[in-house]
Amino acid sequence: MAEPANRPDLAAMIVPLGRSLMAAEQPILAAHDLTMWGYVVLSHLRGTPTRTQAALADAIGADRTRIIGVLDELQQRGLIRREPDPTDRRVRLLSLTAAGRRLRDTASAAIQRNEERLLAALPPADRRALLRSLRTLAALPRDRIVGTA
Repeated sequence: MAEPANRPDLAAMIVPLGRSLMAAEQPILAAHDLTMWGYVVLSHLRGTPTRTQAALADAIGADRTRIIGVLDELQQRGLIRREPDPTDRRVRLLSLTAAGRRLRDTASAAIQRNEERLLAALPPADRRALLRSLRTLAALPRDRIVGTA
């Protein structure tokens, strides 16, 4: 079934929701002594090490120069490591420490517990469909979203 032509644009629906979700996360992150950018870095590094600070900044949509302070703070707290790449000593591999992984997992669990209140407004089938659809859209490359591919 086709959507009506007068439905709101996706950005008009998602951006205000995203801002509200970020506002809901702020007290949780503050309770875990994390900034939003610090949490984003820890979340991104959860998978595999990132080859450079510039690659990390690009991947998370951060300014390359401003992310350095975030990385310095996370490293000083023992939450991330910056290690020389064995194949190119000019490059630093960024990865989570065990403490960084624990903090990220704890903060994420608290955020998701809070999100349960919002998701509870949906019937279970709609909830599963929403989460599945958001994962699919979030995994799309940026150029596919902006239409350059």
